[in-house]
Amino acid sequence: MSDTLVTAGGLTRAQVAERVAAGRTNAVGARTSRSTAQIVRANVITPFNGLLATLFVLVLLTGHWQNGLFGLVIVANTAIGVVQELRAKRTLDRLAVLNAPHARVVREGQVSEVEVAEVVADDLIELRTGDQVVADGTLTASDGLEIDESLLTGESDPVAKDTGDEVRSGSIVVAGSGRFVATGVGADAYATRLAAEARRFTVVRSELVQGTNKLLKWISLLMLVVGPLLLWSQFETPDTDTWQEAVTGAVAGLVGMVPEGLVLLTSLAFMLAAVSLARRRTLVQELPAVEVLARVDTVCLDKTGTLTHGDIVFDHLVTEDEHDVREALALCASAPDANATSAALADEFTDPAWRRTGGVPFSSARKWSAVCADGHGTWVLGAPEMVFPDNADDPLLRKAADIAGGGKRVLVLASTPAHHTDTTLPADLTPRALVVLAERIRDDAADTLRYFAEQGVALKVISGDNPRTVGAVAVSVGVPGIGHATDAVDARTLPEDPDALADVLEHKVVFGRVTPHQKRAIVGALQRKGHVVAMTGDGVNDAMALKDADIGVAMGNGAAATRAVAQLVLLDSRFAHLPDVVAEGRRVIANIERAANLFLVKNVYSLVLALVVVATALAYPLAPIQLTLISATTIGIPGFVLALAPNRRRYVPGSCGGCCGSRCRPVRSSGSRPTPAI
Repeated sequence: MSDTLVTAGGLTRAQVAERVAAGRTNAVGARTSRSTAQIVRANVITPFNGLLATLFVLVLLTGHWQNGLFGLVIVANTAIGVVQELRAKRTLDRLAVLNAPHARVVREGQVSEVEVAEVVADDLIELRTGDQVVADGTLTASDGLEIDESLLTGESDPVAKDTGDEVRSGSIVVAGSGRFVATGVGADAYATRLAAEARRFTVVRSELVQGTNKLLKWISLLMLVVGPLLLWSQFETPDTDTWQEAVTGAVAGLVGMVPEGLVLLTSLAFMLAAVSLARRRTLVQELPAVEVLARVDTVCLDKTGTLTHGDIVFDHLVTEDEHDVREALALCASAPDANATSAALADEFTDPAWRRTGGVPFSSARKWSAVCADGHGTWVLGAPEMVFPDNADDPLLRKAADIAGGGKRVLVLASTPAHHTDTTLPADLTPRALVVLAERIRDDAADTLRYFAEQGVALKVISGDNPRTVGAVAVSVGVPGIGHATDAVDARTLPEDPDALADVLEHKVVFGRVTPHQKRAIVGALQRKGHVVAMTGDGVNDAMALKDADIGVAMGNGAAATRAVAQLVLLDSRFAHLPDVVAEGRRVIANIERAANLFLVKNVYSLVLALVVVATALAYPLAPIQLTLISATTIGIPGFVLALAPNRRRYVPGSCGGCCGSRCRPVRSSGSRPTPAI
């Protein structure tokens, strides 16, 4: 820490300016894609350009420059690739800035939000539930603060933090609130490096790119063998008068073996998809991710924020003593660790007459919170089956199960005379009331799910809510594979063994009371079965599952931590965009594979013709300029048209992208529902 003591009011403007001038900020120059120099270099220095450039130089040496028309393909490939990627870069950078996370800092006694890059050393930073710690530091205040450090350590259990404890950037606040002084910022902070890595252009595993590079490698090897033979045969043929004619004939045969335009189509696949999705308010943070979109066969989604709007509202109260209950709920609604539940209660229960003396903040792992009232004991508010796991025979709790079965969210309010601030439940709790909350189902949810069912994509609804509540919502929106709310699985009964869990997931589609650790395990179990998994989420408890999924899809209004680790961000938080996202990936990749077949036919034809010329010692019948024009009109233009055509077939490694209909192998079924053949 600097020699200037940081007070409870935070830094002054002069102190902030001093640190900015000294470069002690959180700015690390993060970007969403490659730099302009990297883009130009990557599009210029390619195996494809190298092959054509070598042949172009040989043509120039003969003096017949008109036969070097194919050199324009190098310029066109490079120029179009650079222009398209720069366009995508500008779009992605602009959208990422609009969606960038912020930090709450205390300066001159006032709390304000600033960009993460504007945080300076010794800043006093305020933490709330759902925040990602943006710098390393030491806590100066803690109110039930619990931090998930799984991004750092892999340990999913939240860690309680008290005043004086160290917090590390990259960890996530899952409960409570607090303040800390930033001691490690910029390049010294782990979270900044993590966010930069998640947002910059990264080369994910692309089977399409790998296949193209492998093709060019084999073509290069063939050219090393066929080229000398072809050149020798052109010198030996009686129709050749000069060495220039011999070289021109050999170059013509080799040019025909190079798949002009294929590399261009491959690179444009990612650019066009990213720009197209950006117009639909979808931010692609890793451009090659569009290929994974085309291969998705399973979508895991949360109920809240996807099937429903997520803005729960108070519905009604079930109690025999409404007076004390309303005062307790008003106190719960005014708790400092505000969440969606307390916000819904605050609209109905206001101005508490009781004084708060302590409490336990809400945690997604515990699924309950508590508040201590001066002279009125402790009141616990949470999921009935979590607060009273062994007391289901209570009449009030039986009502809770019935109400939850109707699709409503139910919380139980319980009390104890003791003052309790421990994270374990009191042993002498008495149920006092049921708080019934309602969620609004999204109008477009049913149509979105119907699209996935028609496309053969399996759906897995995984939620932290009551299984019957989740099941009722799933039934109402038409999730395939569930006929009644009671078909939903309580995640507390799921096996821990990955293989056993995968077997359950093959036959069940709706799961309730899923913990953050289980969400991650579910994604891993599906992947072990060979599924390509897309995971959607908006809460902090979804962050690790999104990171592990083949494609993580975060909502734009979700926690900063989820947006930092996701490959895709739905900026307007509309789940209905997912069909567009999946369809775009399928269209681009399937059509590129289809167009690639045209190039392969031309390559095989050129190879056979070259071998015939070698065997017969005849002059090569075509000039390079003729081959270039033939390739452009018969292969290049049709290939571009095919690449832009509609195509929503699911891409499968080794398939042809849907060009041959039923001759392709069927896609393995996901779950109990058969998957259509491609």
